[in-house]
Amino acid sequence: MIDVRRVYDKSLPADEFKVLVDRLWPRGISKKDGVVDAWYKEISPSTELRKWYDHDPAKWEGFRKKYKAELEDKNDILDEIRRLEKEHKKILLLYSSKEKKLNNAVALKEILSKKK
Repeated sequence: MIDVRRVYDKSLPADEFKVLVDRLWPRGISKKDGVVDAWYKEISPSTELRKWYDHDPAKWEGFRKKYKAELEDKNDILDEIRRLEKEHKKILLLYSSKEKKLNNAVALKEILSKKK
């Protein structure tokens, strides 16, 4: 099972495998604190796509399509995340955006769910 949570949530479960899917490391989170188990910045949207989208709800559908297209040549990383899901039974895709419903982790979860 794949779930999506904000990396800044205080109630992140300690027993679930947490995968950061942002290109940039979140501000204020220490890499030494163990909040994140794996970081796949290569699977995050390109800087150009991120800047174009700018969390504009009107661009959400376009963002999802463009992001999916960017992931076409990253099947090895998608497969690795699916392997982690099988191994750990449940993983959390972590993101840092304040936008909780229209962000790259939500789009990635949808993409991973469709290609099983």
